Amino acid sequence: MKQSIFTVVSNEAIAKNIYKIVMSGDTSEITAPGQFVNILVDSCFLRRPISVCDCEGDTLTLIYKVVGRGTEILSGMSAGKKLDVLTGLGNGYDLSTSGENPVLLGGGVGVPPLYLLAKELIAQGKKVSVVLGFNTADEVFYANEFAALGADVTVTTADGSLGVKGFVTDALPENYSYFYTCGPEPMLRAVYKKTATSGQMSFEERMGCGFGACMGCSCKTVTGYKRICKDGPVLRKEEILWED
Repeated sequence: MKQSIFTVVSNEAIAKNIYKIVMSGDTSEITAPGQFVNILVDSCFLRRPISVCDCEGDTLTLIYKVVGRGTEILSGMSAGKKLDVLTGLGNGYDLSTSGENPVLLGGGVGVPPLYLLAKELIAQGKKVSVVLGFNTADEVFYANEFAALGADVTVTTADGSLGVKGFVTDALPENYSYFYTCGPEPMLRAVYKKTATSGQMSFEERMGCGFGACMGCSCKTVTGYKRICKDGPVLRKEEILWED
């Protein structure tokens, strides 16, 4: 973990209530797709955890949804604004177990961390399929960006306004070697039940500290409780115990 000052390069809306912020700063602690950063937002006591969408050189790209006061303040920040950011948080995805044709399943703001993952898997020569799930067409983002990487992209919407009507589990490819996923817990539960292979699941949790001190984001596993911010956010399918 490292605390650094980042400078906002751009910050713009890319879909309904969805913003992409590009910042420059020290990204040396970001070492795996699926990690997150924790941003100190003006007049907010707790930092805001946001998954890393892309990281190249000293450029960091984050995508976030405006859901409360902190993200609303963040959405109003313009180029040149300085932000206090904790980087290198979380364990990230393990690419070594992907096989030759992994599928990536993302729901809503669970989509962004899969972008860097897809980028790295494709760079390894893997044939990557991506299924992106949203509620409506006006919430869809980054489908073209995944396609530009060379991924086979399918979009699903709950209301059928774009792509396949339904959820990401309704658009699973027939054949895949492994799965990676990120999204809300109901989606993760559905993916857990529907997938035929092993895989890795990135959890979205409310976090107090972001580095394991407060124990506020614990998840029950076969080896006891794990902290989503420190031991996760990525857990393997086989270690998860779902609470009823």
